[in-house]
Amino acid sequence: MAHTRRRQSGARSASRGRRTAAPREPQPGPTLELEVERIAHGGVSVARHEGRVVFVADAIPGERVLAQVVDAGHDRFWRADTLSVLRASTDRREHVWPEASVDREPAQRPGGAEFGHIRLARQRELKAEVLRDALARMGGVEWDVEVLPVRPELAPGVSVDDGTGWRTRVRLHVDAEGAVGPYAARSHTVVHVTSLPLAVPELAELAPLDERFPGARAIDLVAPSSGAAAVVVEGEGRTPRGEPPVIEEVVGDRTFRLDRDGFWQVHRGAAATLTQAVQELVDPDRFDPRAANQDLYGGVGLLAAAVGDRFGAGVRITTVEADVRATEHAGANLAEWVGARAVTARVDRYLDTLLAGSASERAGLHDATIVIDPPRSGAGRDVVDRLAELAPRQLVYVACDPVALARDVGFLAERGYRLEALRAFDLFPNTHHVEAVARLTAIV
Repeated sequence: MAHTRRRQSGARSASRGRRTAAPREPQPGPTLELEVERIAHGGVSVARHEGRVVFVADAIPGERVLAQVVDAGHDRFWRADTLSVLRASTDRREHVWPEASVDREPAQRPGGAEFGHIRLARQRELKAEVLRDALARMGGVEWDVEVLPVRPELAPGVSVDDGTGWRTRVRLHVDAEGAVGPYAARSHTVVHVTSLPLAVPELAELAPLDERFPGARAIDLVAPSSGAAAVVVEGEGRTPRGEPPVIEEVVGDRTFRLDRDGFWQVHRGAAATLTQAVQELVDPDRFDPRAANQDLYGGVGLLAAAVGDRFGAGVRITTVEADVRATEHAGANLAEWVGARAVTARVDRYLDTLLAGSASERAGLHDATIVIDPPRSGAGRDVVDRLAELAPRQLVYVACDPVALARDVGFLAERGYRLEALRAFDLFPNTHHVEAVARLTAIV
């Protein structure tokens, strides 16, 4: 399971204040032989049966599979799990996580490695296809996408051959009997596994897969780049008083402090990869170090530091984050830059404050570069409209969801900004997730 960012998005939830319906129970359907056509967002492939779309898991485009329909409750599409492969793709390989193999009953396959049966190079092609298709459909942009691997020197110890050994954070769950394991794919059922191949070796060795933890809810495994790995048991009792434990993460020559349970990029080489990408995507000809530069959804200051290291100690930049503890760490992590400051605020409300500023204050924003690293749901229409009204010179958008990025690129195009540069990275090998960094500039 890809690490979920524990931050508020800038826009208020549309469901707040409304009564939500009870979850709909899946309706099982028939067993079908399916010709798999193409990949879809979310790690599933697309097939058709009598004109109806079937989203099928654990298949590869070009294959013929026997699949069990697990949800036939939708009028326009069904969902299915592959039971066996009748005609295999040349891109199929032995699954990197044996417990997630198609040979195992679907209900017992752990989630979080949904591309593990696909050759690594083909995984990246499929991720590029999803991003390219999303940009065309939702962003109105035709773009030749290439998904790049993490450079080996940025992620020592990570396998470049099969995409394993990269996760520095793993969450395991605990069932009613105290048994430990990941959730089954698309389920909240805890399944037993004997290995965690995507985890960095120190976590794979520490994982208490054969132990029992009665009364606990979850087990977090954390391996910071500096210091010892830890097993953290999340229990049913009250949270202990006092400040949470702090860890250190090293990126190049720089050290960042953050809470152990705070957000950090999960791939061992992700923080360094994104640091370099942001530094390269900021157009130096458009960058003004004296402008009111911004780092939105800034966490503990990783990308603000990337900008500071690229353009010097005199850079003026404000990092904005809704989480109080993260902002406190950001202030300390950015202390060497005289022009840096850390603000605790929701991004949409912070932008409202900027928009309410004086004409001279607003003028400083017109020359600004704004880095934005929103949660998986993206920035959304409300934040995009506020950004466009501020009219900065350039936006550097870090995205962990291709559909959210494409939607926001479309929103920005409506407000006079065009996609000028894009890089995509395979920060989640053997899953469907992909990270992208884009530069958007005002259309003159």
